[in-house]
Amino acid sequence: MKFPEKFMWGGAIAANQYEGAWLEDGKQPNVTDVVVGIMSRKPGIAWNDETKKYEMKLDPEKAYLSHEAVDGYHRYREDLKLMAGMGFNAFRTSIAWGRIFPNGDEEEPNEAGLAFYEDMFRCMKELGMEPVITLSHYETPLHLVTEYGGWSDPRLIEYWKRYVTTVFTRYKGLVKYWLTFNEVNNMFRIPLVAAGVLTVKDPKDPSDPIGSTTKQDIWDGYHNILVANAETVRLGHEIDPDCQVGCMLTSSSVATYPYNCDPANVFGALESQRMANFYFGDPFCLGIIPAYLKKVWKEQGVTVEFTEEERELIKKYTVDFFSFSYYRSSTYDLEYIMRGDTGGLVGKENPYLKDKAPQPWGWPVDPEGLRYTMNVLYDRYHLPLFIVENGVGLDENLDEKGEIHDTFRVHYIEEHLKNVALALEDGVECMGYLYWGPIDVVSAGTGEMKKRYGFVYVDRFNDGHGTLERKIKDSYYRYKEIIESNGEKL
Repeated sequence: MKFPEKFMWGGAIAANQYEGAWLEDGKQPNVTDVVVGIMSRKPGIAWNDETKKYEMKLDPEKAYLSHEAVDGYHRYREDLKLMAGMGFNAFRTSIAWGRIFPNGDEEEPNEAGLAFYEDMFRCMKELGMEPVITLSHYETPLHLVTEYGGWSDPRLIEYWKRYVTTVFTRYKGLVKYWLTFNEVNNMFRIPLVAAGVLTVKDPKDPSDPIGSTTKQDIWDGYHNILVANAETVRLGHEIDPDCQVGCMLTSSSVATYPYNCDPANVFGALESQRMANFYFGDPFCLGIIPAYLKKVWKEQGVTVEFTEEERELIKKYTVDFFSFSYYRSSTYDLEYIMRGDTGGLVGKENPYLKDKAPQPWGWPVDPEGLRYTMNVLYDRYHLPLFIVENGVGLDENLDEKGEIHDTFRVHYIEEHLKNVALALEDGVECMGYLYWGPIDVVSAGTGEMKKRYGFVYVDRFNDGHGTLERKIKDSYYRYKEIIESNGEKL
């Protein structure tokens, strides 16, 4: 197993799952502050008949663990030292937009937020890690959602440009690798969290904000995000010619296999790949809005029109690399209703897969699906790939000796990295592998601490109690060994 000399080894987290301090130093709420798990259909938002707007109204019966998370806002220095101890040369996190512009539409940024991230990024550099920074990781300021309806309103493009201009300028020379919108292709399943899209005009059912979001609003959000993504690439290159700007899509769905050789299932699998990945990948990477979307828009009864200027912008300012998450594969069967969650699409159980993650989540494990996904993406886009999320969540606690022997996680990482190496032999260009998430954080999908991904255990539990003490798991040492050998010890 041979990896490139400058291969980026590391891990990835997100501000909303790690930092906590949700209202500290001027920060205001974002969309993930009002949900317990991003798949939730009952966010802490209520309709006000007097103002004719949605307002934050948290459920007192729920534990919003992300509000304190694992206290990374105050502990990032000690945590980054633990990451450096594994030999990381790259580390991914996000900037919480609401720390920089608390409501999202202010004229001037919040200096406390800018200073916080500057210190964090400098700490990474001091420890030998390249910052890989996501500009929006499910963290649209809540005010932009309740006041404007989120990305369905074109005014967000200007607010976004103000935000990215501010951070590109402040961190010029400090951050080289930027990701635009984390897993934004999830917006067709979870529009509120993935793209901050919410219908605010005459909602059909104010008690169910997500259910009241119209298809037109979602496609308007799609339109505006495509424009904003191109503007981000333009601004990034203008402000710092040495930086690289990439997209970030959830790409588990690329490995959607037809359940059998029925031509209807083969084409259905293709349509699943298109909807879940290529709707965004083609504009971001090729500057092309897929022609088949005209049929989709007609069938859904929506109107989506790009001006000639917007089309030229999207064509001219494509991303420098394609970053993605991969967790599992799925199958498509015409007679089976597919669903989805944060790991990707869920189809009929694949009888050929040998492994399955332990319950209670039980995601299928398909390392070869990662190799397949990498080949499909590279063949399609001919851009460097960057694996910025791949990992397994397990229900685990310290044993009587205060240790965690996470043998399944070690197995998971080894098998996936072997297939990354095979993809490299296939001729795929890959920049690096960032494991999700190297320290236990609040689960995005379920909003709990029970689902642990880390090499480092954090003493916090679903009811919110815990000391927040950090403990190293066995997988920490195995990943360290792999990194030190640049993959040769697989």
